[in-house]
Amino acid sequence: MSKAISLRRQGTVKSAGAPGWNPLSISRGYGGYLIGFASLFVIWHLAAVYLVGSALFPPPGQVLAKAGVLIWSGVLLEHIAVSLRRILIGFFLGSLAGIPIGLAMGSFPAVRKILEPYTEFFRFIPAVAMITVAVIWFGIGEESKIFLIIYTTIFIVILNTAAGVGAIAKNKTRAARSLGASSFQVFRYVALPATVPYILTGMRLAMANSFVTIVAAELVAANEGLGKMLWDSRLYMLVDDIFVALVSLGLLGFVIDRLFRWAIFAFAGRYSPVA
Repeated sequence: MSKAISLRRQGTVKSAGAPGWNPLSISRGYGGYLIGFASLFVIWHLAAVYLVGSALFPPPGQVLAKAGVLIWSGVLLEHIAVSLRRILIGFFLGSLAGIPIGLAMGSFPAVRKILEPYTEFFRFIPAVAMITVAVIWFGIGEESKIFLIIYTTIFIVILNTAAGVGAIAKNKTRAARSLGASSFQVFRYVALPATVPYILTGMRLAMANSFVTIVAAELVAANEGLGKMLWDSRLYMLVDDIFVALVSLGLLGFVIDRLFRWAIFAFAGRYSPVA
């Protein structure tokens, strides 16, 4: 067991199914994204110009021109920075609380029986329904938005972490112990590599929910942010600004989701559970 651990530390033991860094495959992957986005904007342009033909559905060129104006003035970047800061703070705190709770629920049946009613009860109350409560408790400042992001993050991370612990094959932990591994080594080289992909997947799903929640929260009570930008644009019928905010949300979500996918694949390529 000690020999296997030392080899793993030196990087000589790799997962048989670990993805390699093939420049050709990487270029093909990014090329596919470019083709996908290009086709999206082409379809958007054709629909806006030839199918709808309305000022309420502007073509992408018009929206991109407006985005350039808002970026140059600093308005768009300010709204993006405010929303992203709220999301990241709440998401980090929610994940920080959800991971140990999920590990405890997955490892100890008694803890699971005690905490499961809480998670199953609150996770079916959507964060959007808690906006009014958050505003009553914390006001319209940063605290209410961060609370809502924590609320929408923590339960998804808990459930995925607990599922990851429960998915660890018992024969792997028995094999590690039979080879002389200590409890810490079993956790480090068996439990943790098997659980982290589940944790990252849960965080990835929670991040998508965070975008939905922050926009809804900023629509109700905020002075800045993409949700506030959408609300003000609706009031003054600034259709171009509405589409700029929507495109910004989509692109931000896409980039962050790709980062999570990269983290999941990178972890799977570097580590693997001890067989």
